[in-house]
Amino acid sequence: MNSKYDVNEMYDRHAEGELHLPSLLTHLGERSLYDAVSQCSRCGYCETVCPTYMLTGREPISARGRNQLVRMSMEGRLGGAAAAAGEALDTCLLCGACSEACFAKVPTADIVLEGRRAALGPAPRLIPSLLSRLMLDRPGLFGFLLRLGALARLTGLPRLAGKLGLFRMLGLAPLEKAEREAPRMPFTFLAGKLSADPELAAAPGGPAPAWAYFAPCGPNYLFTAVGEATVALLKRFLGKGLFFHNNCCGLLAYNYGDIRHAREFARRNIKKYEELKEKHGELKVIGDCSSCTAFMKTYEQLFTAEPEWRARAAAFAAAVRDAIEAVPSTAMTHAPREALAGAGRITYHDSCRACHGQGIRKEPREALRTLAGKNFVELPESDWCCGGAGAYSFTQPEMSERILRRKTANIASVRADTVAVGGTSCLLQINAGLKRDYPRAKAVHYTQLLERLTRPTAK
Repeated sequence: MNSKYDVNEMYDRHAEGELHLPSLLTHLGERSLYDAVSQCSRCGYCETVCPTYMLTGREPISARGRNQLVRMSMEGRLGGAAAAAGEALDTCLLCGACSEACFAKVPTADIVLEGRRAALGPAPRLIPSLLSRLMLDRPGLFGFLLRLGALARLTGLPRLAGKLGLFRMLGLAPLEKAEREAPRMPFTFLAGKLSADPELAAAPGGPAPAWAYFAPCGPNYLFTAVGEATVALLKRFLGKGLFFHNNCCGLLAYNYGDIRHAREFARRNIKKYEELKEKHGELKVIGDCSSCTAFMKTYEQLFTAEPEWRARAAAFAAAVRDAIEAVPSTAMTHAPREALAGAGRITYHDSCRACHGQGIRKEPREALRTLAGKNFVELPESDWCCGGAGAYSFTQPEMSERILRRKTANIASVRADTVAVGGTSCLLQINAGLKRDYPRAKAVHYTQLLERLTRPTAK
């Protein structure tokens, strides 16, 4: 991060497009970045819920510390603290726990992302930018490359390369971690399966669809069983629906410095929603990764300088629902004994972008308590981040590992067998930790668990 910024430089337009958000939509109204960061009174309430601060006790990597470093940078007072600012911004989980605890709801995650974009300048991170461009312009090629990677894993060569230390020698340690922990990638992606489902196509004269399933990248490319369970659950409880045939939501680009691609993903999804709405009437857009649905609910913030698109983005955001809130808990009844026996003792981990980003806490607990009865137990520090946080476990492995060990210790403390989660990065991260620390338990996506516990029994 540069040691000095002029406030106006944060909003410069470059040849390739705008690097920063013109303004932030905060709890106290629309604000410039400087006004938003100035809302922080340094009271310290955020420090009691910030995982990185609680584990280290270091002020620079608390929410309060990060806000002050960004403000100092904008005021040209950073001086010799530039290295501390870089570490502070890079180690933020973007979990949002600080904003929920803050009386002024200071949007620390958005402030941190603006600081990261300032540090990157006009060149966003290479790999996320390349992936975004492929998903936007060459989705077929992107899918082909993923399948090629899946084939390579089957040969065992990536595992051998990891054991020989070749990834570390090439500076690609995150790839070694991905090879070790990621599940096997399917050769048929979720979008292909759902496109072939006749029940997700609107028939002339048939019932109007009430929902459209939005396939986030995690379920689409990696956890296809999650998406299939979600769709089955939506059919069971919400009636007729459609497949959205969506692009990526744009969160990858947004989190790694590429505002331009994030906006383009948003525009394409908004246009698709408008087409469906014009053809079928009002319907909900339902996704099953809490990080993605939380981001889509904030699309309006991407377009504060574009009045027409801002209104369209706000309308789209109002239609978005997280799968963990979409299925009504009031429709649940006690699950069959056989299904509960397979699940064992059940607990629930609050994915950060569900509880802090969307305020979803009550609905999944009510459903699980009704379904599981005494088999459901609350998880201590359930709303603490697991350390997955998208790609955080790959970019900040040491801090991620410390956070994960605290999560698996809490799971072990309640002797859980099944941990329900709402985010696909949580699914990957927690299962990696449980496999090592507490193999008795397994994390499953909330919709997979609900689909299993509500599946009609054969008579």
